[in-house]
Parts: sequence; structure tokens; C-alpha cells
Amino acid sequence: MPEAVPSAAEVKTRDSAWTLLIVAGLLEPVWVTAMKLSDGFSDIPWAAATFVALFFSMYLLGKALKKSIPIGTAYAIWVGIGAIGALVVGILLFNEPSDLLRLLFVLLIVVGIVGVQSTSK
Repeated sequence: MPEAVPSAAEVKTRDSAWTLLIVAGLLEPVWVTAMKLSDGFSDIPWAAATFVALFFSMYLLGKALKKSIPIGTAYAIWVGIGAIGALVVGILLFNEPSDLLRLLFVLLIVVGIVGVQSTSK
């Protein structure tokens, strides 16, 4: 039995939900980096930046959940994007290690994110 073809409105809602989720995930390394730069929240501008980015990251995650993405899928992808982003920022800005084994494990996260996204309805 063939599956029903989604309407244009359903496709648009699903696509906008994924866009919101990706932007929410990209804000994760922003607030984590700002938190590190806040020096334990003692640098007020960086502390404020942490809370602003965190608010918008969670707000957009909530909007994506409201539209159509299952909670487990959304959370896994949100956290995965944030983890990869924070790791890349750590390597580029804070001289964190970038050895081959560490990068291999990051690749596994990427494969997991793609797998979760491709198997969600």
C-alpha cells in the first residue's frame, strides 16, 4: 500500500521545524563558548551573552518540537550539533586536542545524527 504524499503545507511545516532545530543546535556552542569566556559568570557581558544564546537555543528547540519533530529525535540532534560545535570551537579557539581518534569519535556523532534524522518520520 503506497504511503500518502504529504501536502505542500506539511512539507513546509516539517522543513521549517528542521530549520528551527538546526539553528537551535548552532546556538549551543555559542552559549557554551560565552559561558567559558564569562570566567565562572564573573565577566558580566559574557555571562549575559550566555543567557541570551541559551534562551534562544531552547526557545527554538521548543518551537521545533511544537511543529512536528519527535522529542527524542529533536533532542538527539540538538545535543549532537551542540556537542560537535563546542568541540570544534574548543579546537579552533582554545587549543584543545584534535588527534585522529578524537576526530573519529566526532564522525561517529555525525553519523548518529544523520541516522536519527533519516529514520524519523
